[in-house]
Amino acid sequence: MTKSAALALAVLLALAPAAPASASAAPSPEPSGTGNVPEGSEILFRLTDPRITESSGLAASSRHEGVYWTHNDSGEHPAEVYAVDGDGAVLATVTLSGEGVELRDWEAVALGTDEAGEPAVYVGDIGDNFQGGWPSVRVYRFTEPAEPADATVEAEAFTFTYADGGRDAEAMMVDPRDGRLYIISKEVAGGVYAAPEELDPDAENTLERVDSAPLYATDASFSPDGSYYAVRTYWGATFYDAADGVPGRSAGRVGLPETDQGESLAFTADGSAVLAGTEGPESPVWRVPVPGHIAEGGGEPSPAPDASAAPEEGEEQVGSGPSATTLILTGAGVAAAVIIGIVLLVRRS
Repeated sequence: MTKSAALALAVLLALAPAAPASASAAPSPEPSGTGNVPEGSEILFRLTDPRITESSGLAASSRHEGVYWTHNDSGEHPAEVYAVDGDGAVLATVTLSGEGVELRDWEAVALGTDEAGEPAVYVGDIGDNFQGGWPSVRVYRFTEPAEPADATVEAEAFTFTYADGGRDAEAMMVDPRDGRLYIISKEVAGGVYAAPEELDPDAENTLERVDSAPLYATDASFSPDGSYYAVRTYWGATFYDAADGVPGRSAGRVGLPETDQGESLAFTADGSAVLAGTEGPESPVWRVPVPGHIAEGGGEPSPAPDASAAPEEGEEQVGSGPSATTLILTGAGVAAAVIIGIVLLVRRS
């Protein structure tokens, strides 16, 4: 290849839009329009504490009304979980300690129960910026404090491996009915993975794929009674009827407000709305009403999306639909442009 051709290749590659190498590094280039955001959506609070700059998970407290748990993503952060009030102010800082506890890539937090049946906080160290390079991931569990106060707790560490190979993941949820934990991988063809019914802190727990998942899932949450669960992406949240367990049938979808890097989702304590958060200093947490039949705990769900139909403007298609196709076609177009440019310059050289 001539020098001019090599230079052309470098320029064309620099100008070409890059696909996200890792979900944490850059959101997928999907439209983030807010035209399908439900009426009544509003910013509930902002995370103003200067220590919280990369809020990557969110969960409503089981013990304290109007209290929410959050934490930072990977980076130069201590192994801390924060309890914040309805104004976003930090009420308590819980530092996790104990064998196996580290902050490698914390991506999610969920509420469940401990072995004694007491409310417990689960912290998902489940991210993998090496796209499945880690041989295992971990989840840390500690009993939710009776009163929100600063404390250092010894958390129980559970190790997980995927039955079909390593995965990057940012979504985790716990079924409030039976305490079963689920992790959802963050991929174009993502999957819902079920943990064993009983977790073993002294052995590797295998995650089994039980369903497909929306494109680039960034968080998930069960409704308070467990009848529904929701999986969010950067662009929206899809709800599933969990009356018969997981996997559930698609029951509707809502758009989410445009944010810098939306990575957290939690149901409100009454199940009438979901809270959607994002990374960044003083990041907002939005309250977004859920579809009426879900909030009321009954009624006819919306029909499942037609995978063959084109998505509406500003809307991401779930699963392997047009959103993934659009990315593939865009990449093919860029590759063609690069090749044509090189050929033309080589001919001129």
